[in-house]
Amino acid sequence: MTNAAFDARLSALSPALLKGLKRGIEKESLRVRRDGALAMTPHPRALGSALKHPHITTDFSEALIELITGVHTELAACLEEMKRIHQFVIRRIGDEVLWGASMPCSLPDENAIPIARYGESNVGRAKTVYRIGLSHRYGRRMQMIAGLHYNFSLPDSAWPVAGFPGASEGYFALIRNFRRHAWLLLYLFGASPAVCASFVEGRKHALEELAPGTLYLPHATSLRMGRLGYLSEAQDSVAVSYNSIESYTACLHDVLTKPYAPYEEIGIRDAEGNYRQLATSLLQIENEFYSTIRPKRVIRPGERPLHALRERGVEYVEVRAMDLDPFSAVGITADTVRFLDVFLLHCLLSDSPPDSRPEVEAIGRNKLRAAARGREPGLRLDRDGRMVSLSEWGSEVLAECGPIAAALDSAHGGSAYRGALAAAAKTVEHPESLPSARVLAEMRERYENSYSRFGLARSLEHAKALKSEPLPAEVEARFARLAEESIRKQKEIEAADRVDFETYRQKYLSPESLRA
Repeated sequence: MTNAAFDARLSALSPALLKGLKRGIEKESLRVRRDGALAMTPHPRALGSALKHPHITTDFSEALIELITGVHTELAACLEEMKRIHQFVIRRIGDEVLWGASMPCSLPDENAIPIARYGESNVGRAKTVYRIGLSHRYGRRMQMIAGLHYNFSLPDSAWPVAGFPGASEGYFALIRNFRRHAWLLLYLFGASPAVCASFVEGRKHALEELAPGTLYLPHATSLRMGRLGYLSEAQDSVAVSYNSIESYTACLHDVLTKPYAPYEEIGIRDAEGNYRQLATSLLQIENEFYSTIRPKRVIRPGERPLHALRERGVEYVEVRAMDLDPFSAVGITADTVRFLDVFLLHCLLSDSPPDSRPEVEAIGRNKLRAAARGREPGLRLDRDGRMVSLSEWGSEVLAECGPIAAALDSAHGGSAYRGALAAAAKTVEHPESLPSARVLAEMRERYENSYSRFGLARSLEHAKALKSEPLPAEVEARFARLAEESIRKQKEIEAADRVDFETYRQKYLSPESLRA
């Protein structure tokens, strides 16, 4: 794409549009005891119903809490809300703390890890059975990894101003470019170069021992996003096309409805009639699809996400490539959020040709290289069939982001976006200042290379900081009220069920529910 075309697209985004960017954050964290072991307690009642609370829920496990902000146009307000949710939670979980890193704490035996429960309603049981399915397909330990999801959208009035006929076309162009450059986020913000040895117990791996109980790769940035993390060979065999909403939803429809032989062997129920998974297809439901970024649309009660996309188009994108920042009490800093805004606009405004099978395969290789070897001097990535150095390609992308950061600063006042971009550019020249390098340095200097000791110390520090800062009484009262309301709503849903679970399961998973 010519600079003129890029500049024209950027200039079409008025200051009002740039100030209207919408964002929200979803952050997972393990609840752990003060000795660093996984909390085996149920999701605390004081936090409300994980099924119905708008801001506090659970992911795979009872111990894997998920904190969710609302949608914000003001960056500071978004981070403020995330901090307030943390403050409320940390005051309601007794002696437990939130593990501040992406790779888990010391884990118990695989079968002792508690799967999340959502009550007796059909929708609640479906959520638990889905997770039981995940445990059979991938193992429970893999599901204990925590990440941070960044939800991003432009104001509705941005379309077709950005040069796209509609939002779905624009977001899919953004997604294609995001996938091409996602390795850069792993390099810049990956913070999981080491793991507790319990995480890989009984599994094949290529990690090296750093200290007793701690494994690592010397140049890794994000083991979470590499071969040890959310990676599925079964899913890798599927060539999902991001060239249009039609091609994307057709691919997903296929893997949601066709039986997959290895999962047919698991079966829907065991001999005693206990559910083992929701379905025998390659994906039980849409959420099982592991990707660095997803097109999303807010769903209506009982609606399938794929149906919502087909009927009403893409509403926002969900960035799923971010490790928790173990140096931040809420898992992410304002500068990282600013960088994500700049980076995502770069993905939108840059020319975005259709993807192809060979390019998708190269994207996968680049992601794995950056995750496992990102800080390796001279590391090269595959760019359009040509091997180029990560630092050279990264510097080029960051330089192209300059006008976007300047436009955002012009809209908001100040120089914070250019500052965040400059900080990122500096780490390309000085990889020792990357979060992944800082984690290893702190482990070496203060914790005898122990990942568990580093993770626990940081988690305890964050808990202390969050508790020491006042939580306004009206904020605490609102969250306490939301907790009680969520419990009441769960009971109402349970009382309203009129069909048995098997009838509900079959209807919810029927191919008809996926069609627009």
